Formats: sequence, C-alpha cells, structure tokens
Amino acid sequence: MIPGVTSSSAESQRLRDLARLRRVRDRIDREYAQPLDVEALARGANMSAGHLSRQFRLAYGESPYSYLMTRRIERAMALLRRGDLSVTEVCFAVGCASLGTFSTRFTELVGMPPSTYRQRAARSTVGLPACVSKQATRPVRMRPGQPPG
Repeated sequence: MIPGVTSSSAESQRLRDLARLRRVRDRIDREYAQPLDVEALARGANMSAGHLSRQFRLAYGESPYSYLMTRRIERAMALLRRGDLSVTEVCFAVGCASLGTFSTRFTELVGMPPSTYRQRAARSTVGLPACVSKQATRPVRMRPGQPPG
C-alpha cells in the first residue's frame, strides 16, 4: 500500500483507468483505418505511452499496437474475401502504410500470406451468411511454437 493512499481511492483510480482503457479500445475499433500510434492513443487518454501500454496489456492481454493490428487484419480478411480489391489496396484501406509490415502481420495472425488467404477464402465461404463467415474466419494471434490452425 502506498502511504497516504486509501484502498478506496486506489480502487477509484483503477476504475478510472479501466474506463480510459475501454475508450482507447473503442477508439481503435472505430478508427483502425486512421493513422494511430500508441503516443496518440495515450495523449487522448491523458496517460503516458508506457503507462497506457502496460495497463492495456494487463487489461486485455495484448499491447495496444497488437490490438490495432488484429482489428486491421480482421477487416482485411473481410475485404479479401470479397475479392474485388488487390492485396495492396486492402493494405492501405485498413490503415497500414507498409505492404511488407501488413503481409508479415497478416501471416502471423492468419497463418498464411494475404494473397493465399484471398484465393482460399473466396472458395471456402461461398454460400455462408456474412455473420457466420466473419466468426469462422476471425483471426487468432499465433503464439511462438503454436501450430497453425
């Protein structure tokens, strides 16, 4: 316990931090295609970048950057399933500035490059309702040493 800090004020602060973290997560969900970085997200939450990163990871199990990239890859998967955009167009549509970084993160999350996903997804989701297709194809972050699938 920190001297001069009561447990009720510490709990109050924890709840305020959780509310700010929820707003950051909501902002990422809404603005994933915009240029976002941890510093900008932290400024918007009146936190330092380091504090935001630590607290976000404690609350949600991943860093704000990882969460942002997961949202972007999720949206990219939907756009690639549609089939009317190139991988490069999808990359920029979801807010990624580098095709190389996009492809690397996509492969880490999905287990295959975006071009391969685009080819396979077009065949595998034919006839499925969009809500089922979205759930069935949701990306799951692969951990080191974890087999794909």
